Amino acid sequence: MTTLSRVRWLLPELLLFLDELLCFYYIPCMSPVSHREGMPIYNQLRVLRAERGLSRVSLANLVEVHPQTIGAIERGDYFPSLDLAFRFSDVFELPVEAIFSRKPFVPLSAQLYNKEERS
Repeated sequence: MTTLSRVRWLLPELLLFLDELLCFYYIPCMSPVSHREGMPIYNQLRVLRAERGLSRVSLANLVEVHPQTIGAIERGDYFPSLDLAFRFSDVFELPVEAIFSRKPFVPLSAQLYNKEERS
């Protein structure tokens, strides 16, 4: 086996290793959430994932981020960029404001219960 063929054979493995290494060191170093007093960003990612049967890993693959990023956004530890918010919007086929909001989302059970009360 020539040196060039060895490099071609090892290159995909090396790229995967470097990707994992960069993700491992990049995620803890994400820019911290710039909390503005009284201005949190709430999201529906966990609910939307459950409705569609998506794991964090599969959603991360669809929007091209690390699975830890999905968890950090769901917990409110990290606010997504505008570009990432649009990628979520494309995956779920919903407007951005249906996924992210400055106001807490009303739980579905409360929405259904209140509608039944009015009937």
